[in-house]
Amino acid sequence: MGVNVYEIVTNRILEELEKGLIPWQKPWTGVRTGAYSRSTGRPYSVLNQLLLFKPGEYLTFKQALDAGGSIRKGEKASFVVFWKPLPVKETNKEGKEVTKIVPLLRYYHVFHIDQCENVKPKYTEPKLTFSDPIQEAEKVLSDYSLRSGCRILHAKQDKAYYSPSLDEVHLPLREQFPDIREYYSTAFHECTHSTGHEKRLNRLTKGAFFGDSDYSKEELVAEIGAALLMNDLGIESPATFKNSTAYIQNWLSALKNDSRLIVSAAGKAEKAARLILNLDAAEQTEAA
Repeated sequence: MGVNVYEIVTNRILEELEKGLIPWQKPWTGVRTGAYSRSTGRPYSVLNQLLLFKPGEYLTFKQALDAGGSIRKGEKASFVVFWKPLPVKETNKEGKEVTKIVPLLRYYHVFHIDQCENVKPKYTEPKLTFSDPIQEAEKVLSDYSLRSGCRILHAKQDKAYYSPSLDEVHLPLREQFPDIREYYSTAFHECTHSTGHEKRLNRLTKGAFFGDSDYSKEELVAEIGAALLMNDLGIESPATFKNSTAYIQNWLSALKNDSRLIVSAAGKAEKAARLILNLDAAEQTEAA
């Protein structure tokens, strides 16, 4: 029987949760910063950011040797995952044999640059700094609303939610939040939900209700998406981290029941965060 990479990934996340740590709330985890690959100089996918133990440059055992160095004795490897296209033959409705490409989740081991001897970093660690992170967060929200057509409405109320039928994010007034960072954490959570609308990423399941599996999956996407955006903008704080026992137990239970949940949610959250930040359009402009 082959290695179940989904279970390996899930077990790694469960280890963190059982310690009382929430992997998607690491302060270095973002879509533009954090842990990055020596081979490309680019930040790893969000899923891999969750699996690694600190920010900075990571390399393989062979890359350390090729650089004229070595891995320090006794150091333990981390792992990252990637999708490998696998050609699979099947018979279509017309009875003809066709080849279908199926993505297969695989993994390999890496080491942090600090675990190496005689290896100098190849790249400078990517960092984002904003003169006014709160102002930048407001700009991200207003730009996303204007670009996407999703209205963000405020009223004196005790709940925040996204309405798919109206395509509206409803939030309490800013002054109702004791910490403005809590406001943006809530706003980004609901805006992440809004990216699932059928005219955007088409992710939301019609008829999902509180407590069912589709609802839990979407909630995890929104939780990770909000954390990514907060960390990316540099406005996370201990107050914005939900680390209650009940919160952690909820995700422990959900992940134990579905080994594919964290892999799926991390990928969807990354797409959502990129859409809110308009990163794909920015990268296309740079490449032009």
